Amino acid sequence: MTTARIALVGDKSPAVQSHTRIPALLEALRERDGLNLDAYWTPTTDTAGLEGFDGIWMVPGSPYRSEAGALNAARTAREHGIPFLGTCGGFQHALLEYARNVLDMSVAHAENDPGAENFLLLPLACSLAGHENTVLLEPGSLAERVIGAEKSVERYYCTFGPNAGYVPALEAGGLRFTGHDEAGLVRVLELPEHPFFLATLFQPELAGDGRRPHPVIGAFASASVSRARSAARGGPVRGA
Repeated sequence: MTTARIALVGDKSPAVQSHTRIPALLEALRERDGLNLDAYWTPTTDTAGLEGFDGIWMVPGSPYRSEAGALNAARTAREHGIPFLGTCGGFQHALLEYARNVLDMSVAHAENDPGAENFLLLPLACSLAGHENTVLLEPGSLAERVIGAEKSVERYYCTFGPNAGYVPALEAGGLRFTGHDEAGLVRVLELPEHPFFLATLFQPELAGDGRRPHPVIGAFASASVSRARSAARGGPVRGA
């Protein structure tokens, strides 16, 4: 059985419900789907050297101890073609990384730098913390293929989201926003030229009873194992 090494980027805490669910989700992936993941918790203060991993999952739990470290994890996945999943805070920092490093935008995250002038991430008008909300998925997108439907009800624990004023420039710059709520606000992003780069403002870790992995998590695991298998066979690994 091929084992994929994945980095769980985030500042591990028993107070974060998503963190406490992840071990059971990883075990379920192994038992149910035969996807064996060797997971390494990686604090945001120590994200150097992630190029050797088969997958990078930036987990919830912001504010992170190191914004720079979180951005480096997203950049490493983007530049090296490593399967990436960002959930809640991971979504926010993947967006921030792309805006700054690809599009050269001088923007900030209001949670990390409340004294800044230009905010890419702002407090949500209505906090989603502890709520469920409908997500409408773009037909033919990675998110829609993974979830298997054009509409899904997802759980959140977020209080920050994208500034809608920057969305057109981000789309023009190559990001694809493939999931929105019923008011049209962005909830999912992906990079179409990347082997697997998906980020959700909702938290798939919180779906169900915590023992059956959400399809988004299963798809990330499958992409990571595929990368590990290709590397083991000596085949080409996209983005390496």
